[in-house]
Amino acid sequence: MPEYLWVRKSLYPLAGPHKQPMAVTTLFGASVKRREDPRLLTGSSKFTADFSPPNTLYAVFVRSSYAHANLATVDVGKALKADGVVAVLTGAELGDELGQVPCAWAIPNANLKIPKYMPLAKDRVRYVGDPVAVVVARSLEEAYDAAGLVRVEYSPLKAVVNPEEAVKPGAPQLYDDVPNNTAFTWSVSGGDVEDAFSKAKHVVKQRLVNSRLQPTAMETRAVVADYNRVTGEATVYMTSQNPHIHRLLLSLVTGIKESKLRVIAPDVGGGFGSKIHCYGAEAVILHLARKLGMPVKWVETREENFKATIHGRDHIQYAEMAADGEGHVLGLRVKSYANLGAYLSTAAPGIPTILFGPMLSGPYKIPAVSVEVVGALTNTAPVDAYRGAGRPEATYLLERMMDVLARRMGVDPAILRSRNFIPSSEFPYQAKPIGLLYDSGDYRQALEKAMQIIGYQELRREQERWRREGRLIGLGISSYVEICGLGPSSVVRSTGFGLGLWESATIRVHPTGKVEVFTGASPHGQGEETTFAQVVADILQIPLEDVEIIHGDTGKIPFGMGTYGSRTTPVAGGAIALGCQKILEKARKIAAHMLEASEKDLQYVNGAFQVAEAPERRKTFAEVAYASYGAGQAELPSGLEPGLEATVFYDPSNFTFPFGTHICLSEVDPQTGMVRILKYVAVDDCGRRINPMIVEGQIHGGIAQGVAQALYEEAVYSQDGALLTSTLNDYLVPTAVEIPAIVTDATVTPSPHNPLGVKGVGETGTIASTPAVVNSVLDALAHLGVTNIDMPLTPEKIYNAIKGRL
Repeated sequence: MPEYLWVRKSLYPLAGPHKQPMAVTTLFGASVKRREDPRLLTGSSKFTADFSPPNTLYAVFVRSSYAHANLATVDVGKALKADGVVAVLTGAELGDELGQVPCAWAIPNANLKIPKYMPLAKDRVRYVGDPVAVVVARSLEEAYDAAGLVRVEYSPLKAVVNPEEAVKPGAPQLYDDVPNNTAFTWSVSGGDVEDAFSKAKHVVKQRLVNSRLQPTAMETRAVVADYNRVTGEATVYMTSQNPHIHRLLLSLVTGIKESKLRVIAPDVGGGFGSKIHCYGAEAVILHLARKLGMPVKWVETREENFKATIHGRDHIQYAEMAADGEGHVLGLRVKSYANLGAYLSTAAPGIPTILFGPMLSGPYKIPAVSVEVVGALTNTAPVDAYRGAGRPEATYLLERMMDVLARRMGVDPAILRSRNFIPSSEFPYQAKPIGLLYDSGDYRQALEKAMQIIGYQELRREQERWRREGRLIGLGISSYVEICGLGPSSVVRSTGFGLGLWESATIRVHPTGKVEVFTGASPHGQGEETTFAQVVADILQIPLEDVEIIHGDTGKIPFGMGTYGSRTTPVAGGAIALGCQKILEKARKIAAHMLEASEKDLQYVNGAFQVAEAPERRKTFAEVAYASYGAGQAELPSGLEPGLEATVFYDPSNFTFPFGTHICLSEVDPQTGMVRILKYVAVDDCGRRINPMIVEGQIHGGIAQGVAQALYEEAVYSQDGALLTSTLNDYLVPTAVEIPAIVTDATVTPSPHNPLGVKGVGETGTIASTPAVVNSVLDALAHLGVTNIDMPLTPEKIYNAIKGRL
């Protein structure tokens, strides 16, 4: 791997809007301010809702108020006569004009059953929020008024919302062709689990609930579709994390050729996984634009967002851990009931299986692991990828069980973890149950660093004094490893994923030496417009302001797989780095020709090719770029095509595996059950850090969401399927007041196979923080005999757990 692909001491200063040099001497590794922020912070960015082509019509969906019911009639007569109404469409009228909403992850060997998922409900509704009709009018107000005139007659049916109850005989059935509401039963095993448990001195068991979450991105989903009847071309502005994937799926549902369909993701106000998926509403809006010959716009309300946008997590897990007398973990056995909601969303089958089961060894050397996952259909909103997607569920289970085992044995949780870590000398390491090849790691170093920063040993000594004083203060540890950089196409395709997970990049150098980078990734808050520019400027040794990053428009960028799974920097960044290498290889040939020198005699220093023995003979990058377009006899070698551009499709040879340790110190108020986080330390290893400031921002945001699950957020359904957390008055998203001050630090273990040595960091904080917080609270209550509280650990739950024990 060329060293310049990792780091270079650049002599080029960075220039801001007023061309004042910044005190930065290296681009890779510099905390450069995000170039996206000025437009985002000043309100000059454009989101999907900001686009309203001339003559735009407005759509409002009529959604089911029942969780489970047959549709008797949908009367749209009054709505059609309302002022400004252009069209009203029901599922019955839509018929077969649109195809089914696809499920793109057909996991193998699991008896997978994919029920029919139509964009508009036709005969039956299966969750509160299921769309039954759509009203289109000349103004949004008129569309809302008319939607209120649609009369739907329902024949209510019994509902089921709990995944464990849904698969029991006699439970209400959502589909005739999915017996017992069981969409799949997936299992995998590695090592001799039965032997491990038979030899164990200690066996601990625990039922765990990984609560359901509502993603709650700041920007709700939105679609603006414009269809040209003359050319047959359609342009769709939408809130997307993967525009090319949305183009493919919308093409499949609507029948519009991909070559005639352009999907544009402008600035996107957060996604957290919820904007990966193809929803029926998006296809309906595109269909209406084609049918009416006018632009159609739909912007989701917050209540719709909570009811109809995918939810995350929602596992009921039964875990057993076996250990020998010294606390070495011998085996882990897991059965999980995963709530999939009413339909199988785009990636739904793979999240609680492929991204969950293989990670159950975590950072530990566990010789035997078995897992069974039952995918249950229920009368709730569909469940799919939410930040972390399967990895948080695995880490939470494992880290809770490590604490349960430590408490059973009377061993400090830090000592138990250290005793079971995979030694740094054994990497690359094949982890049970399926043999994922962890690329690199030093797990003990991260734990020890976190312990040193928070003052772990001193806090343990102080804890005894605090308890004597009646204070309930606990320490919680979470050591994790996650699978990122999704991922090697041959592997992901073998799991039933619909496409490979390579990534694309086009590097275009203009005659002036300015560079445009077209990436198939689709950043939406992660900061890659900045970090990708840093990578390009560093490798090509040009000023940062000479690099422009272009993404999110299928009419401009090469086909790409998008942004999720902490893959953007490792995979898309890898493609960009390799593309830059190709640019330099061609530029070297041109420079050698211009300088009448051998390629091997040239050095590339400070953005110029120079003859090693005569450095005064040199050609700058801009001069070489101009020559590539001039293509004269003295400029371009014979047989070399003009121009300076490279397109790369990078398919990584392995996933990447970030890791780290988070430690939380929290205090419980014995009178109210309220939790206050006193200290929080996060030591994360995401390989080489392109921009440490952006990395810290990602970690902070992830921790906030993980703390939210631990203490505050939970999507709650009534027994008859009504969503009780359908507004921000009911769904408790924490504010800056509730989120603690966070101390971050790092170890750096480069990925040996990644072109940049990076691993990914977007989901790290979410994965690690939830068990750290929960473990800290339960540690505070351990001497009272409290062993488990299901998330979120609300004051009411904690108060009831400790009542009568103080």
